[in-house]
Amino acid sequence: MIATESIEQMANELFLAEKSGMELDQLVNRYPHLDVELAYEVQQRLVDRKCIEEKTRVAGWKLGLTSKAKQEMMGVHEPTYGVLLQNMQLYSGEPISLAPFIHAKIEPEMAFIMNRELRDPGVTVADILAATEYVAPALEIIDSRYRNFSFSLLDVIADNSSSSRFIIGDKFTRLGDFDLSLVGMVFKQNGKIVATSAGASVMGHPARAVAWMVNKLALTGQYVKPGEVILSGALTGAVAMKENDVFSCHFDHLGSLDVSFTE
Repeated sequence: MIATESIEQMANELFLAEKSGMELDQLVNRYPHLDVELAYEVQQRLVDRKCIEEKTRVAGWKLGLTSKAKQEMMGVHEPTYGVLLQNMQLYSGEPISLAPFIHAKIEPEMAFIMNRELRDPGVTVADILAATEYVAPALEIIDSRYRNFSFSLLDVIADNSSSSRFIIGDKFTRLGDFDLSLVGMVFKQNGKIVATSAGASVMGHPARAVAWMVNKLALTGQYVKPGEVILSGALTGAVAMKENDVFSCHFDHLGSLDVSFTE
């Protein structure tokens, strides 16, 4: 089938672009039959190949385009999701080299660590909170493989929603008598505040974004497993990094996280 061959070809282009650090042209301009369903099939084929060739495994999931501003900018009405792999995880005590990236950016997130399987459709915010073992501060490094960081919704879905690396803080907090939507966050670059935000910036409540994703996964027979990490979506716009930059995010109740970058 032409679609099957195209899926393989698109996944191959994205895989090689990341490996070589070379940008590629948008897929939508070269594969006119690409739609949302096919884009997620490309994403899955890309993830499967990375698991095999990089000898890694799925660590969890991530959401993108969770803010109204980003959705309006992209001309869409819902978020996207992507897959996190174990070899994408980095740690705050280790300086991060910029060498592997094409044009990476960093953004603050809340990380949900799940304690049960979420397989069935109709999942609610309450279901997500009940299935959450811990919440932790996180930073995600996104890195589109497209030329000039320019892409359509279908392109970004196929590109695993720009997934690249993620860092989770050392403090793991059980949900208690505080509302995640009201949790404030300060994002700093080299000690200077670049943005402030709160959990409500992610679809009104970060668990709402996670619930949306679980319900979307159920449509294709996929599901969240116990122990998986879910990044619920950026609380601010993404910021480009340069050599010697230090970024930090501080969340009320949840703690802080900082990372530094080298050449």
